Amino acid sequence: MTTSTSLDKRLILVDKAITTYGNRKDALLEILHIAHNVYGYLDKKILLHISEKLNIPPSQVYGVATFYNYFKLKKPGSHAITFCLGTACYVKGAEEILSALEKEFNIRRGETSADGKISVFATRCVGACAMAPNVIVDDEMIGKATKEQVLEKVRKLLEGERSET
Repeated sequence: MTTSTSLDKRLILVDKAITTYGNRKDALLEILHIAHNVYGYLDKKILLHISEKLNIPPSQVYGVATFYNYFKLKKPGSHAITFCLGTACYVKGAEEILSALEKEFNIRRGETSADGKISVFATRCVGACAMAPNVIVDDEMIGKATKEQVLEKVRKLLEGERSET
């Protein structure tokens, strides 16, 4: 790790968690959760650091981090928009809503906008099938979402950010 990263207080918290778990390889998932909560995402540097500290091959750490949808491997934007693409939501039009958002804001699922304002994610199920289609904007669930509703919500978020600057 570089000197600037070594002085990172967040890394100290991750190292403390690793020590708390006794540098045990079987604590990988818990440590990844802690690192994700501290950083907000898991980039290559932190994954390699955890790999070194736990003496686990980087491929195994990366494999666990990419297996779980919860973990983000890139720094997310200021606002996260997550689309449920589980069967019920898909059938009820979530894909069309997602496509409309991608087109209007020139962003694709799994990406963060060039200005760092929004990140778009897709997940398989949010556990609210009766309310399909579901879209989560930041921490707010929009059940029985419509294209107009979601686009308007995102527009207002971005307008709010512009007026704050």
